[in-house]
Amino acid sequence: MDVLRPTLIRIGGRVYRKNLIREQDNQHEEEEEEFCAGPTDCADEPCDAFVVEETERGFQCRVEVPSPLYKYIIGKKGETKKRLETETRTSISIPKPGIEGEIVITGQHRSGVISARTRIDVLLESFRKKQPFTHFLSFALNQPTIQEKFLQFKEEVLEKCSKDDGISSSLFQNPAKLHLTLGTLVLLNEQEIRKACDLLQHCKEDFVDQITGGKPLTVEVAGVEYMNDDPAMTDVLYAKVHMKDGSDRLQVIADQLVERFVASGLMLKEWDRVKLHATVMNTLFRKDPSAEERNNPMTGKSSFKERESFNSRNILKLFNNFYFGEVQLDSVCLSQRFSSDASGYYATSGQLTFSGSSIRSAHR
Repeated sequence: MDVLRPTLIRIGGRVYRKNLIREQDNQHEEEEEEFCAGPTDCADEPCDAFVVEETERGFQCRVEVPSPLYKYIIGKKGETKKRLETETRTSISIPKPGIEGEIVITGQHRSGVISARTRIDVLLESFRKKQPFTHFLSFALNQPTIQEKFLQFKEEVLEKCSKDDGISSSLFQNPAKLHLTLGTLVLLNEQEIRKACDLLQHCKEDFVDQITGGKPLTVEVAGVEYMNDDPAMTDVLYAKVHMKDGSDRLQVIADQLVERFVASGLMLKEWDRVKLHATVMNTLFRKDPSAEERNNPMTGKSSFKERESFNSRNILKLFNNFYFGEVQLDSVCLSQRFSSDASGYYATSGQLTFSGSSIRSAHR
């Protein structure tokens, strides 16, 4: 990080500088992040972003925090929590690890409680971005006819291109998990999953029903393309999809869903438009057949350094127009990463159905 130009984080209309602190331990050095309020902070004045209650002993503020994030407020040996309490002159009560609940901030001065809450919000925002994604919005493409054509594609590629650099059967997607990913989410407890399901319902009512007319979308899966710049060094090969009627309705639904989820804070903005693609070969599958591509580079360390690329030139030449089939897309799934249901597809936490009247949720 450039200390003269620290990262700026915007939360609730306020701007914060992210500074890096190095603490020397006996055997190793550990990095912690500290956040300083910028000129638009409201730490010393009433703030409308959250509720501060007046009590008999002073002031109090409650904040809902998923239990996996408690450790970032506590810090190494409790140092982050102690520093927050000391600098803001507050007391911070955190539930026991693994127990879902609220963090309660109490103090004699309203400004101190607001300052502590603001700093906790910034810490959580920063560390949430580092969590691996847990769920993703998807269209399933694992219908029997598509799976059958995909297995034909796999067989023919291995038959005709097996001598090309890096080509092996371990590269291919599990046919039961063929899908389109719209965007990834970090949902750390049941409350956040319910929030995502509720948002799907609002999207259905606000714009999805109008676009689909309450009917499935007929989509064709045809042709293959590579993700990077050099086909001789390919990491991801995907099948292309398009609406059979030539319209852009699928793209519009995908873009508007992502836009709505980004605005809610449940998803990070990655691209201006969703890149609709169905991964058929991926070098991540070599070591882990259940691997999922990280859509956002901020959700963890990149796996690209560990990948063994493959030469897709002959595949592109021979299978450029390969027809995987036609499919009726009738739902958007809130899919759980690293999971399977009875059909072999990802387990679903919630589902927006085009031809149905409501959202089906596994958490209601």
